[in-house]
Amino acid sequence: MMRTPRNGFASSKIERVSFKIVLTVFILLLSLLFNNSLSGKERNREMGIVLVAVGEIDRNVMDWLMNHLNKVFNKQVLIGKGMPDPDYAYHKKRNQYLSTVILNAIVEQKEYSPYEKILGIVDHDLYVPELNFVFGEASRKAAVISMTRFKQIFYHLPEDQSLFRQRVLTEAVHELGHTFGLGHCENPRCVMFFSNSLEDTDRKGSEFCHKCKNLLRPSH
Repeated sequence: MMRTPRNGFASSKIERVSFKIVLTVFILLLSLLFNNSLSGKERNREMGIVLVAVGEIDRNVMDWLMNHLNKVFNKQVLIGKGMPDPDYAYHKKRNQYLSTVILNAIVEQKEYSPYEKILGIVDHDLYVPELNFVFGEASRKAAVISMTRFKQIFYHLPEDQSLFRQRVLTEAVHELGHTFGLGHCENPRCVMFFSNSLEDTDRKGSEFCHKCKNLLRPSH
């Protein structure tokens, strides 16, 4: 026996149920995409600090620096892919390398962009136009330091690896401190004190004073 349709009532009910299912699936997909986007951003923040050798740098020094910076900033510190020797920054008359040009080249490398901060390490004497030399330079995202003037041989003195590494660490912490928003400190024992000379660097060491440590803490 043929049944008589109920004026499309059953069909309309099925359509409403189907619409609700499609809408639910759509909302779930949007939620999944949103959460994946957030987790991606979280991963980028968690990637922390990347160290970049610009030219030939002793791997042992890079490893030592990585381990110590991890303790100082309480962040993951990794060694990234190195960059070629910065011939593009060389000033023939000064026989030095313009730090700002190297810093810009580091920032422009897309493979480092996921990291919170970037630290470039070079073994060339650096300068900026208004100064005879600089130990390093920093921006909000990245910093670059030179190891050249931290070597005793630069001053025709016997090499001292322990002293050399401590100087490199001090300058690395100082410039990374700038990337985290710290300015120069008036305390000559604080790592954020501006070094006019190597004597200043040796005296202040690699630790933050109480004031700078408190200023740094919110970014951890």
